[in-house]
Amino acid sequence: MSAANAKAVAHFAARLTFETDVSDVAADLAAGLPGLVVVDSRSRESWDQGHVPGAVHLPTREIAARAAGLVPPATRVVTYCWGPGCNGATRAALEFARLGYQVKEMIGGFEYWAREGFAVETASGVSRRPVDALTAPVGAVACGC
Repeated sequence: MSAANAKAVAHFAARLTFETDVSDVAADLAAGLPGLVVVDSRSRESWDQGHVPGAVHLPTREIAARAAGLVPPATRVVTYCWGPGCNGATRAALEFARLGYQVKEMIGGFEYWAREGFAVETASGVSRRPVDALTAPVGAVACGC
């Protein structure tokens, strides 16, 4: 393997260590993966508009002060924010990492969670949106990647 290939392997392996996607998070939640906490790092208004069912609401600016009271130390944390155009989940993951948590960022964020047809929770209950054909195959369980 060339030095350039070794760098590429290290880069992509690191990304998979610290990133996950909405399909993998949905599968882990459906399987009841023990020790997993999904954290929504958005504002109260954003949370109220819709969030991943079972997620913990903890805005980034509050993580340092409140994480220990909401998320046990040995927990695997997955952070999310709005979507790919927002780095809020990255900043939230950084805060959890600084506190010593094992953490991943959910790439695609809440936008892709909703667009891929996964359940969305609001004060009025849980619902699902139709799958957006630009983000996931309509009628299929997964993209197959």
